[in-house]
Amino acid sequence: MNSPFTDSDPHKRAKVIAFGQPLDKAARVIITIHGRGATAQSMKALCDELELNDTAFLAPQANDFAWYPYSFMAPVEQNQPYLNSALSLLEDLEKRVNEQGFSYEQICWMGFSQGACLISEYSSRNAKRYGGIFVLSGGVIGETIDSSNYSGDFNQTPVFIGCSDVDAHIPVERVHETGTVLQNLGANVDKRIYPGMGHHVNEDEIVAMKEMLEAESRSDR
Repeated sequence: MNSPFTDSDPHKRAKVIAFGQPLDKAARVIITIHGRGATAQSMKALCDELELNDTAFLAPQANDFAWYPYSFMAPVEQNQPYLNSALSLLEDLEKRVNEQGFSYEQICWMGFSQGACLISEYSSRNAKRYGGIFVLSGGVIGETIDSSNYSGDFNQTPVFIGCSDVDAHIPVERVHETGTVLQNLGANVDKRIYPGMGHHVNEDEIVAMKEMLEAESRSDR
C-alpha cells in the first residue's frame, strides 16, 4: 500500500471547522472526529441529531481523509508517524479549548469508526474527568493492548461505546477490551453491542448519548 502521507507530521495543519453555538456562548464543547474516507463536515449531521442548543462542536479534517493508513489493529509502528500526528492534534485541540476557559468536564469527545478508535486511544492515554466520551464503532489502537500506554483517572467520566457484533472493521472482542481499559481507568462505561448492525450509528446510540449529556447538565446545576 502506498502511503498518501509524505509529511512527518501530516495532521499538523489540519483545518478545524466549527458548528453549533459559538465558543463564547457554549456551555460545553464536543470535539468530534470523522472516520476514514470522510470529512469533518460529515460529522455535522450526527451532531445535529443530538439536538444540543448549548454546545459548540469542533471537527478537525484529517490529511487525505484518513487519520492513519492501515487498520487500527495493525502494529502501531505501521501507522506511524500518522497516528502520533493525529494524537498530537487532539492534544492541541484539547489544550486550545481549555485555554479558552472550558474545564475538562466541559469537554467531550465523539468519534465514529477510525475517529472512534482515535478518541479511545487519546483519552485512555490522558485520562481525566471529561464531560463525556462517545465511541461509535471503534476501540483502542494496536495489534495488542499495551496497558502501560494508558494512565490517569477518568473519575467516573460517562462513556458510551456502541458497535455491531459483526462489524467488518471492528472486532467485537476489541470493543469489549476497550470497555475494560476505560473502566480500569475509572470511567463509567455504558457498552452496547448491536446484533447484526452494519457499520453505522443507530437511533439507540443517539438517544443514549443525549441522555448522558442531559444527565451531565443536570449534575452541573
